[in-house]
Amino acid sequence: MKVVATTLTAIFLTKIDKMQSAGARLCRIAPGAQGESTDGLAAETHYHINCAGWEGMATTVTAAHHSIRRYLYDSTHAAQKPKSKLKFVTLQKKSNMSTLWRREEFLRFCSKEDLAEKAQDIEVTLPVKESQETQHKFDPASFSVNSFWGRRPDGVAINEVLQIV
Repeated sequence: MKVVATTLTAIFLTKIDKMQSAGARLCRIAPGAQGESTDGLAAETHYHINCAGWEGMATTVTAAHHSIRRYLYDSTHAAQKPKSKLKFVTLQKKSNMSTLWRREEFLRFCSKEDLAEKAQDIEVTLPVKESQETQHKFDPASFSVNSFWGRRPDGVAINEVLQIV
């Protein structure tokens, strides 16, 4: 016998006349939403609940993402065969792009200047956090460069033929 557990969402509960609104319940009680109309709330579906953009679950979903990513990275490293040419670079410590590109093997793969040039096109398209808007408005080009070099990749491995994975 197989048992499946699920969360009853507001959208389902309104369909069976157990709730009056399909609006996400945690979004209703989120800071800033109190006292406002519930007409514009997103429907509470499983997708909405599991979405990191949902204020009520953002921290939990992000923590789950990091936990899963770390498990996969560590498991891949643990399953590595002795003859493997793959070298896991960020196993024990957090590294940002700047510290990674101080390593000789990364410099042989691509110069810091070439990488910065290629990254610039992407960086200017990324949204700026509200807390960083003043800094961005002061010097957008410098902000983008510093933002890129300060980024911390989730996990990096490099093989002996110098191709980043």
